[in-house]
Amino acid sequence: MIRTSARALALLLATTAIPASAQIAADPARIEQTVRTLASDSFEGRAPGTRGEDRTLGYLVARFEALGLQPAGPDGGWLQKVPLLHTRLGTPATLRFDGPRGAMPVEQAKDLYVSTIRPDAAARITNAPVVFVGYGVTAPERQWDDFKGVDLKGKVAVFLVNDPDFSAEKGEPVAGTFGGRTMTYYGRWTYKFEEAARRGAVGALIVHDTPGAGYGWNVVISSGGENYDIVRKSDDLTSVALQGWLEGGAATRLFAAAGLDLAKLRIEARKASFRPVPLEGVRFTADVPVSAEQVDSYNVLAKIPGSERPDETVMFGAHWDAYGAGKPDAKGRIYRAGANDDALGIAGLLEIARSIKAGPAPKRSVVFAAWTAEERGLLGSLYYTQHPVVPMAKTVANLTLDILQTAGLASDVVLVGKGQNTLEDDMARVAATQGRRVTPEGLPERGLFYRADHFSFAKQGVPTLLLMGIAGASDLKQGGVAAGQAWIDAYTGQCYHQACDAWGPDWNLAGAVQDIDLLGTIGAELANGTAWPTWKAGSEFKAVRERSGAGN
Repeated sequence: MIRTSARALALLLATTAIPASAQIAADPARIEQTVRTLASDSFEGRAPGTRGEDRTLGYLVARFEALGLQPAGPDGGWLQKVPLLHTRLGTPATLRFDGPRGAMPVEQAKDLYVSTIRPDAAARITNAPVVFVGYGVTAPERQWDDFKGVDLKGKVAVFLVNDPDFSAEKGEPVAGTFGGRTMTYYGRWTYKFEEAARRGAVGALIVHDTPGAGYGWNVVISSGGENYDIVRKSDDLTSVALQGWLEGGAATRLFAAAGLDLAKLRIEARKASFRPVPLEGVRFTADVPVSAEQVDSYNVLAKIPGSERPDETVMFGAHWDAYGAGKPDAKGRIYRAGANDDALGIAGLLEIARSIKAGPAPKRSVVFAAWTAEERGLLGSLYYTQHPVVPMAKTVANLTLDILQTAGLASDVVLVGKGQNTLEDDMARVAATQGRRVTPEGLPERGLFYRADHFSFAKQGVPTLLLMGIAGASDLKQGGVAAGQAWIDAYTGQCYHQACDAWGPDWNLAGAVQDIDLLGTIGAELANGTAWPTWKAGSEFKAVRERSGAGN
């Protein structure tokens, strides 16, 4: 058996020729100009259903047209309409817990943060019992059920964030059951709210803690009482009138009012024998006015038709939306314009499109998708996968850009979702030609694999690859991993979803260009070849893809 050293393997990979037709070369000057334009005040923070959206759509269509791409939306157009429900909470008439010692008023954005995805004039919950459901996981394949048949109808369910083994000590039986520090979908807040609704709860609250959530309380409250959902039929509406988060200290006080020790219950919730615990004598009452409207937002879809197999499609994606206007920050800025998240991704998308279009026509079609409402729950990409222009079985792969590091050249590229599919092998091969290695995400507990638009495609079985700069500290050429971590800490701690996510002269786009070129080259190779990426053994999406008949 011949063993190849890691260095020799890297050298072999680095000398592997990339066909000229697949070599992407993004232009940092064009990227900067695109970001500065989309993040400017004239685009008003690019919130769905606003004047900022109208300007964004016009800008993106004009850019794709200028590049010579063709429309890829329904009926030969550039746009795919995405009907959204937009809700906003008003000032609560009532918002309180009642406990054994009397009323315990709570303040929105201080003690808890709630919103609604029901199209009602008011969100009302009256004297509802409160029950702690641990992590709220039902996972038969892991022999795990936190509910034990307890009826949640008419109740408010309180959850812990992340998975049952997230905080497990070495030697605990649960350790490793849910991937250890790597979050599974059971750990995502979306799953917990869905589970509460499936069981008829009228309210769902998740106890916030920064390590488990992966972000601070400032991120939780950044939506300002707004929420979005796809417009649904009345029979499909959630039973949950209010959903959201309990601030950690407020949760501890609430449990103590019921004679319970939250710290001890966190440990109990890590056992498969855990049963829901009622907060005896505690009730929740809310009467909050709601403004609800239907907003027609839009995905932008462009394509380069394939010359030989146009029905087979490689898709690149990024989201155009950000958070719109908010309260002024310390510098008086009101627009949360998402210069990095994700104007930079859109800029990369346009550069990949420009580079591929400048060469020979690809053999497969290449679609470029600028999604709406990613920040509202991946809704634009979700709607597309439910109403696809290209069948999922004919979609070869989805390659997504969502937040790139702006601190300079890196010696590595961070992989989100290690072990999921063969696109990670392509990543390693192409990265080696850049003189880079692959580093698995450093913060798998944040569940980033489930937090970007590629996940909508993964759920449909389409192999995906996500590049996201906050997934782990890059090994920067200047300053190494420590400098990479410092960039993440500064961005996520101060500017993520805030007005200071703005373009600045301190941006160094060299590392972002590396990542854009990497993802573009992987996609261009697929577009000019015959390979179909596959899910690896153990991936929860492998069976979905196999049932679709993709690649046949």
